[in-house]
Amino acid sequence: MREIMKYILDLHTHTVASGHAYSTIKEMAQAASEKGLQLLGITDHSMTMPGTCHFFYFQNLRVVPREQYGVELMFGSELNVIDYNGNVDMEEFILRTLDYAVASFHTPCIRPGSMAENTRAARKVMENPYVLILGHPDDGRYSMDYEEVVRGAKETGTILELNNSSLQPNGYRQNAYENDRKILSLCVKHGVPIVVDSDAHVDADVGSHQYAEKILEELAFPEELILNDRPEYIKKWILRKRAGL
Repeated sequence: MREIMKYILDLHTHTVASGHAYSTIKEMAQAASEKGLQLLGITDHSMTMPGTCHFFYFQNLRVVPREQYGVELMFGSELNVIDYNGNVDMEEFILRTLDYAVASFHTPCIRPGSMAENTRAARKVMENPYVLILGHPDDGRYSMDYEEVVRGAKETGTILELNNSSLQPNGYRQNAYENDRKILSLCVKHGVPIVVDSDAHVDADVGSHQYAEKILEELAFPEELILNDRPEYIKKWILRKRAGL
């Protein structure tokens, strides 16, 4: 029986600012506190996602208290990959003001390409020094050569995400369970770490990892490759990534 790991951080969550989420920063922080988290990352959608906020929102995050309800807050963005060269929808002068970024593929922002195109986009976006995490790479609508993606993560110092939301029974990402099994097996093969994120769009889902934990148990995934119990290590990782490794 796998020991229960202490999940004390969640680095991919959304507030009302994203346009299709339902809780405020304060509500998300309070939920994180009630679930025993020590570090919460707020990563509202970047600007090409329909309904999300203006870039002024990201520039002004400096005014928000960095600790609420005993939880440390970090502020980033979920960037949208917008072409097959791995470009994203936020300029560097804004990225510099954020703690980190998650980069993801979303159908309103980029149409699914061929396997070669999607793989190239994933590999190129991971070269971006502001991109700490490749978000939900398990979406089968964006077919990828996962061996290449995992190798790219190792080469660029990018963390791969196991997205709990992808694995929900009513989730819309295609073949996430099967794809996550492939990705996780390759992470073990290449020694690439992951972070389990909730992708919460409401306070009730902050810190949720029940579906992710099930697949980790099935694969007996090594705990040393899961970074959810190491907030200080994550902060150092961000600095290394920004320094260009």
